[in-house]
Amino acid sequence: MTEDTRSIEVVDNAGDQRYDLLVDGELAGTIVYRDPRNGVRQLVHTEVRPELSGQGLAAVLAGAALDDVRSKGWKVVPTCPYVASYVQKHTEYEDLVVPR
Repeated sequence: MTEDTRSIEVVDNAGDQRYDLLVDGELAGTIVYRDPRNGVRQLVHTEVRPELSGQGLAAVLAGAALDDVRSKGWKVVPTCPYVASYVQKHTEYEDLVVPR
């Protein structure tokens, strides 16, 4: 197995209400969100460029978005099916989810 030497970064692009996943400085994916109301951020949609799918990048993006929400002391509503599934698989984030 070869080591992944790409630069991978997730940034909060607050002006566009999304988290941007950058691979080697290029936009590779996003999670669109709605600004928090009462300390709750809604994660609406996750997308990774098709040619990069299957490389675990959506998981990197989801984890970073959830870590950012936690660092702000907020909760989350994962309306995006991918993020909801990610939380189910990564139970350390369950405490962030607002019960429906």
